[in-house]
Amino acid sequence: MTTIITFLLYLLSLSAIIESVDSYMAAENGVAESKEIVPVGVILDVNSTVGNMAQRYISIAISDFYQKNTHYQTRISLHHRDSKNDVVVAASAAYTLIQKDKVRAIIGPQRSEEARFIIELGEKAQVPIVSFSSTSPSLSPSKTPFFIRAAQSDSCQVKAITAIIELFGWREIVLIYEDTTYGNGFIPYITDALQEIYVRVPYRSVIYPSFSDYEILKELLRLMGMQSRVFLVHMTANLSSKLFSNAKMAGMMSEGYAWITTVGLSTLMDPMGSNSLHSMHGVLGVTPKLPSSKQLDDFKKILKAGELNLFDLWAYDTVCTLAMAAERTFENDVKTSADLGSLFRQTILNTKLKGLSGEFNLVRGELEGLEFEIYNVIDGKEANIGSWTEKKGIWHWTKENKTMQGLKWTIWPGDTQNKPKGWVYPIIGTKMRIGVPIKHGFTEFVKVENNSQTGKIHTSGFSIDVFRAVLKKLPFALPHEFKAYDGLYDDLLKKVQLQEIDAVVGDTTITADRSLFVDFTFPYCESGVSMLVSLKHDKKSNIWLFLKPLSWDLWLITGLAFIFTGLVVWILEHHINTEFRGPPHQQIGLIFWFSFSTIVFAHIQKMQPMFLDLHEIQRNGYPVGYQNDSYVKEFLIKELKFEESKLRAYSTIEEYHQALSDWSRDGSGVAAIFDDIPCLKVFLARYCSNYTMVGPSYKNGGLGFAFPVGSPLVPYISRAILNVTEDKDIMRDIEHKYFSDKSSCTDGSVGHSFGSLTVHSFGGIFILTGAASLLSVFIHLGKFFYSCWRDSSMSIHSDESSIWFRVVEMVKNFDKKDDPSRILRREDSKVLPLTSAHHQGNTEEEDTTRSRGNEATT
Repeated sequence: MTTIITFLLYLLSLSAIIESVDSYMAAENGVAESKEIVPVGVILDVNSTVGNMAQRYISIAISDFYQKNTHYQTRISLHHRDSKNDVVVAASAAYTLIQKDKVRAIIGPQRSEEARFIIELGEKAQVPIVSFSSTSPSLSPSKTPFFIRAAQSDSCQVKAITAIIELFGWREIVLIYEDTTYGNGFIPYITDALQEIYVRVPYRSVIYPSFSDYEILKELLRLMGMQSRVFLVHMTANLSSKLFSNAKMAGMMSEGYAWITTVGLSTLMDPMGSNSLHSMHGVLGVTPKLPSSKQLDDFKKILKAGELNLFDLWAYDTVCTLAMAAERTFENDVKTSADLGSLFRQTILNTKLKGLSGEFNLVRGELEGLEFEIYNVIDGKEANIGSWTEKKGIWHWTKENKTMQGLKWTIWPGDTQNKPKGWVYPIIGTKMRIGVPIKHGFTEFVKVENNSQTGKIHTSGFSIDVFRAVLKKLPFALPHEFKAYDGLYDDLLKKVQLQEIDAVVGDTTITADRSLFVDFTFPYCESGVSMLVSLKHDKKSNIWLFLKPLSWDLWLITGLAFIFTGLVVWILEHHINTEFRGPPHQQIGLIFWFSFSTIVFAHIQKMQPMFLDLHEIQRNGYPVGYQNDSYVKEFLIKELKFEESKLRAYSTIEEYHQALSDWSRDGSGVAAIFDDIPCLKVFLARYCSNYTMVGPSYKNGGLGFAFPVGSPLVPYISRAILNVTEDKDIMRDIEHKYFSDKSSCTDGSVGHSFGSLTVHSFGGIFILTGAASLLSVFIHLGKFFYSCWRDSSMSIHSDESSIWFRVVEMVKNFDKKDDPSRILRREDSKVLPLTSAHHQGNTEEEDTTRSRGNEATT
């Protein structure tokens, strides 16, 4: 093929010299006509439906245009050539048109495969190649300036198709396309767009144009063996009619399947026979929006046409555009072919018109695709169910003539309105293979037992029961079988990547490294890595141990509160209680003694962890333990920077206990154990009195189930996990089954806390006691000052300084002993006496004597 093109280009170079000579001779002979004739070539496959109709529309366009524009000084002269659906014939026809017929432009070719070669000829001769049907994005007007696409590129529809896929929530899709320039050029664009919305393409099915029905059916059976049930078809009408008829024969046009077709398969673009459309029942497709206009309606009436083909309308508008551009170009006095070619090309690109297809405006060498219609094939006809624009997304008109987001309705293959979920499992009767780890310890999470008689395994445990509860929440059945594996968890997960198993169920921790080769579900249990250490009994005396329960600021506030309370009692009792009178130093001492006599000291259990953080362990080079076969080993080495020689692997709860006990006794075990928090809680439930978790917790993704990357099961399983974990009854029953009866503790001291109480812990008490004390003081002082003010009013006459004098007198009276008639007897006082028992026996006599002495003094 390359040799043919090279030879044609060589001949084309020679023709340039001959053309110059002919032009000169024509000028010399004075050849002139009333109208300037502009030769334009047309290359179509006249035996195809599109080519035959386009040829007719092109001829009508020439006639219509010049009937309306009789004043034009130029006329396009069409030179038709038949490509016969052959690339070599099309290239040869283009060479002949350029070389012998001296055409100024070529309309066509019809197919992208043919255009790829003819564009090279046009670039060399600087003859514009204007195609209304070569839509492959691999043909780029920006890279080949003399190629003008008077149509929309197939890449324009990509966003509309991905919007449909997003609307229905499908997570993977199989691409089916023909192995031609038209088919292959579209795939990179749709693949990139699908990746942007996180839709996986697990398989690409390539259909060769030469495939027989048997070969197509064989490929379809291969697709049936896959789990994906959503297919995007990009091919021409002739090949797709064979595809869908065989798909119907294979049972792939039944319920559960979803088919989407690209623009090229709509009746607006490439009409298909009624039999082919009936085999496509339930298919969704997109097609460019054809705006209605009076010009189009009149054209349909004259032509008496029913369904119009958009390629034919573009062909009509292309001819009109070339005719307008020719008038503007060849009326200028431009002599050389090179200048004419460049000028003609630029004039074509700058020409705008409102044609039968709508606004015919070439942007960067091609038409823009601004709006698409979405149709549903029902009973052999295309029913419009919505539209798409980049601004509004998918929408449709309602009966009230209003727009609404989404599609009207959809009929799917199998004549159902039930949306296909997009995949199916199991595949052709097989069961899902689920790997479970064989654990030699912590079997509360996963326990695998072999049945020697049947050869099957029996699984149980917290993780297994959660998974079974999740399966009950799924909207579909998921037949499966468990496959036991004894080894590293990472090796088990890699079997999913190698497709040896289909999933992993167990106490598998979600980590960033593992997510590179598997997809995890939403976690069904929170987790993280923590450090477990032994508790030690501190037998040494500590004289400051009583300070431990409260923080320093709480001690300070408590002391001030006690002093304040003592001051309040002194205020209330000082005026009426003889025990609260005397020299100032005695009264101040009384306030402090009363305050601190109310403090109660708490009992403290003197147990402390052997290590408070891992830095002490690392600094001294002590060994630590971890659970065998888990990811914690790599975590300790990479994240916490432990030396591998300091790590010890253990499998069971008993081994954890023995290793920590040995360290406490003679230093032969490990100083600490690092493991997932759920496992450490199981350990503490059994050995709670001698161990505790200390230091920070290193969060991770939690415990989840693993599936292949891009598996459509993951979102379904994740939603079901949320339903299960939010159901407190289900989780309580599962947790009670495996964890509640494991504890041998009676003191409830799992996970000792050594923190101190703070001011905030007793804020409410301080507020209440302070408010009560202040209220008592205000009431007491109010009554006292009111009484003194009333007495002073009776004995002191009005004077300018009488108010200040009264205040001074009231302050002096407050420190005096009250009137004997109002003095409380000791036994009526609410405050305990401070004197001895002997003193208490003579209280009444002494009070009488003191009262008389006070009266005499007064």
